[in-house]
Amino acid sequence: MRLVQVSIPAGKRELVSDVLESEGVDYMLTDETSGREYTAIAYFSLPTNAVQPILDKLQDAGLGDDPHAVVIDAETDTSRQYEELEKRFSEENDDPSTIAREEIRTEAREMTPEFPTFVTMTVISSVVATAGMLLDSPAVVVGSMVIAPLIGPAMGTSVGTVLGDRQLFRRGVKYQFIGGFAAIAAATLFSVGVRYGFLLPPGTDVLGISQVSGRLTPDFLSLAVALGAGAAGALSLASGVSVAIVGVMIAAALVPPAAAVGIGIAWQQPLAAVSSLVLVLVNILSINLSGLVVLWYLDYGPKDWFELNQTRSVLFKRAGVLVVAIALLSLFLGGVTFATIENATFQNRAQEKAHTVLTEEEYEGARLFDMEFVGSSNLPFDQSERVVITVGRPPGVEYPDLPRRLSQRINRNTAQEIVVDVRFVEYERVEP
Repeated sequence: MRLVQVSIPAGKRELVSDVLESEGVDYMLTDETSGREYTAIAYFSLPTNAVQPILDKLQDAGLGDDPHAVVIDAETDTSRQYEELEKRFSEENDDPSTIAREEIRTEAREMTPEFPTFVTMTVISSVVATAGMLLDSPAVVVGSMVIAPLIGPAMGTSVGTVLGDRQLFRRGVKYQFIGGFAAIAAATLFSVGVRYGFLLPPGTDVLGISQVSGRLTPDFLSLAVALGAGAAGALSLASGVSVAIVGVMIAAALVPPAAAVGIGIAWQQPLAAVSSLVLVLVNILSINLSGLVVLWYLDYGPKDWFELNQTRSVLFKRAGVLVVAIALLSLFLGGVTFATIENATFQNRAQEKAHTVLTEEEYEGARLFDMEFVGSSNLPFDQSERVVITVGRPPGVEYPDLPRRLSQRINRNTAQEIVVDVRFVEYERVEP
């Protein structure tokens, strides 16, 4: 529910009264004595989704294209007239929580903190995320997302485009660019300090840490996460509810990948850094695209016909650029997805073939204890290059040709020769 305060210019008092009475709005009028061009002020409470339609009707009736209105969040209106008004607008509008255009503009502006605070919080979030990833601590990584102020610029860009607000759009683009650069730079500097400050045990395979490796192999599922984050952010903003939780989701799509870029640079792994950078770019573009689509679908375009056509043209151009950019970057995601599926398929087939060989009569008593696949460490296109198979055998039993048979079966129909190492472990059968 909103409490609306509208300043009425000279000669417009009767006009405002007629519109509000025809709409069934319970209102109060007071004289304005400040000596300005306004002679009265109207106060009335409205359901959230009724604010924009009522303001539009006041403008259409002659109040002016830029009325002076103050919209305040209110708690309760006990009048029966308000209950009837709320019921009517709930029936007319599928989403009873949609806020007005000016409200969403104000919300989008206020979601982004002042520039020094924004940069500082982004840097802190990136450093915490980098530390959490190197520690392989999901809890620390999640904590870094909570303090990241990245939802504001993303939503500001979308709102600025849909409402035709160039200043808000440019501010959102500027903050997104600076925020992404600051996050990557902070992660790089921190990672360099960790590496050359010997803060990790010597010989640690950084790219093998699960929290790191998960951001080095982006696939099409990453695209779905970013699109969902942007859509959820726009819906939360339009509903006038807290976007804090959605902000964590958007930060989850941006902060850890940015930290992974810094880690890749610090450990001189250019392909890994590029892979994570592609994920960052895809996520940023996807969040902006889904935010645009959702806000336009919710009919937040300008009311004026000329402005609406102009804004629609700009929106389609920007959405087209986003779609093309995402499509080009998705070629990389497609390559990673294909490589991941191909490697997983090979590993499954190798396990099946090893089981098949060990069940043959000549290898009676042999048991498959373990299969370890050693990759090329060529992330994100890592492929298995060696298979280490641990086979159990009874005491005194030898299988001299088993390594050769396993190698032949596993390498059948493979594009390149896979090294197969077989280790034997003796076991004793324990009679019940």
